Amino acid sequence: MAQAALYQDINQTIEARPDAIKTVEDWRLYLATERRVSPHTFSAYGGEVSRLFTFLKEHLGGAAGLHELRRLSPADFRSYLAHRRAENHESPLSNRSMARALSGLRSYFRYLDRTGIASNAALGALRAPKIPHAVPKPLSVVEARKAVQDAATFASEPWIGARDSALLTLLYGCGLRIGEALSLTPEGALDAQTLRIEGKGGKTRLVPVLPVVREAIAAYVEICPYTLEVDGPLFVGVRGGRLNPRITQGLMQKLRSALDLPETATPHALRHSFASHLLGSDGDLRTIQELLGHASLSTTQIYTEVDSDKLMEVYQKAHPREKMKRTQMMQKDADKSSV
Repeated sequence: MAQAALYQDINQTIEARPDAIKTVEDWRLYLATERRVSPHTFSAYGGEVSRLFTFLKEHLGGAAGLHELRRLSPADFRSYLAHRRAENHESPLSNRSMARALSGLRSYFRYLDRTGIASNAALGALRAPKIPHAVPKPLSVVEARKAVQDAATFASEPWIGARDSALLTLLYGCGLRIGEALSLTPEGALDAQTLRIEGKGGKTRLVPVLPVVREAIAAYVEICPYTLEVDGPLFVGVRGGRLNPRITQGLMQKLRSALDLPETATPHALRHSFASHLLGSDGDLRTIQELLGHASLSTTQIYTEVDSDKLMEVYQKAHPREKMKRTQMMQKDADKSSV
């Protein structure tokens, strides 16, 4: 799928002077084509910069251009963030949302500085709000199995049930993000022993496909009423277009209610479950890191909710120092027994 297609429905208006509008358009293109951020991040960052210019129009008494951007002070940015925090009095933005807002602004101003268009160090004086340590919440093996087995329960037609079953089986069986699964094509997925997945930041990884996943996909394709083009979407909606992730999110919401699953049972929780259950079955952390497409092993440790005992066990099994220590202890025991 062409990268630009991911962003074709994301349209944001900028209330700024023409010179600033041009830089925002170029920055968005940079995010989509060079950084290859997810559509969600693209929309969130772009929306944040759009809101900043709307705020500045009133704050400064007129539309802002590059001249005004260079002159913004830490106080101006703090005023904007305070405005964002208080926008919804009944439900103020959380620290996590505020941190993401600040990340979006920093991305844009870093782009301006790196390209030599404009420089402003004021954002560097601001600290991101503290956010609580987030621990992934995977489903239990029984809960994940129930969700996959009952995926077709709410379908209005057999082919939709087969599609939903195949999709959830894929998410749990291969540990994909929902966006990665919905970007698959029939050419790349049908009868495939491995999937070539393009993840965050344009990083590509190979993921093995279990027989049960291949069978579920084949069963769906066989009864799908639409002709699936080899380079088109594998998973389609009721009108034949690419399946919207919100449909799958809604399905998981129904499954939560029907199966008494926790509120954390989302499509992404199946990815958590994939990693956590592999780890619980003595899966190797480095291998799981590769399967998930994480750049850092520390991310995998957090993602799979590794406890300290498990980490110590993996460490003691794998680290050369610990192996040497065990060899020395075994040798000492052997020497004692021979006396």
